[in-house]
Amino acid sequence: MATLTTITDGTLSATIDSQGAQLMSLALDGGEYLWQGDERFWARRAPVLFPIVGCLRGDHAVSARGDVSLKRHGIARLYEHAVVDRTPSSVTYELSSTDETRAAYPFDFRLNMTYALTGGRLTQTFAVTNTGDVDLPFTLGGHPAFNVPVPGEEGAAFSDFELVFPERWTASVPTIDERGLHDFAHMNEVFRDSDRLQLTHELIERLLTVVFVDVPGRSVRLLGPAGHGVEVDFDGFDYLGVWTASADAPFVAIEPWVGCATAYDESDVFEEKRGTITLAPGESCEKSFSMRPF
Repeated sequence: MATLTTITDGTLSATIDSQGAQLMSLALDGGEYLWQGDERFWARRAPVLFPIVGCLRGDHAVSARGDVSLKRHGIARLYEHAVVDRTPSSVTYELSSTDETRAAYPFDFRLNMTYALTGGRLTQTFAVTNTGDVDLPFTLGGHPAFNVPVPGEEGAAFSDFELVFPERWTASVPTIDERGLHDFAHMNEVFRDSDRLQLTHELIERLLTVVFVDVPGRSVRLLGPAGHGVEVDFDGFDYLGVWTASADAPFVAIEPWVGCATAYDESDVFEEKRGTITLAPGESCEKSFSMRPF
């Protein structure tokens, strides 16, 4: 049975659901920054993406262990995760492979998700261990969605918000088709020699998802006109997805990814997907990103 766990550092609090190990709330001094889910737009809030990000071509790939059949964003979000450690300011979950997961993704794994609060920042850590006897290929990512407007910005419009980067750069993003596949041969320049991008529903609707590659400093701020927002730091994540559900959805998802959906220039061999991490039997790796509301 799914259970909610709330952690706090005194000013910032976070609530996580054992179903999918999904972040359900991120509140600063009582003000809710995380999208709270609404079936009219998007019912989820911050799903865990594993062992894929985005989609496979036809929801299918082949691997050294046989067929892989995964819907968009994989299987971690579909299962109950066990709480294996908890303190007042942190909680760790665990999901291990089963016969059911192996039917879709024929590998043995252990996924530990840790949420930890310190200094007004929530860090979300993925720890993946290969518990099998063959190499374990996977990608992973976060999908936190934030209210727009955020607390302190009441009355501000969606287009009053900006994405602000640590330095000036030129950003070109791949074309995405109606199946969710990425075309890196046809890039779309979204800004040139700037450190910010105005957030508009029109841009996201046209591109479906804005997929940034190699963001300088691996950091971005969602910033409102009164100076409130959320900073997301994602060292070790080469892709950043920015998405909302519709032309009037009052949220934006800022998604650090290791890897992305299947691309036009890729085969359907699972191990050959962009950004794939491969762990030898017994090997583990960790990836973390953090969120700081202000």
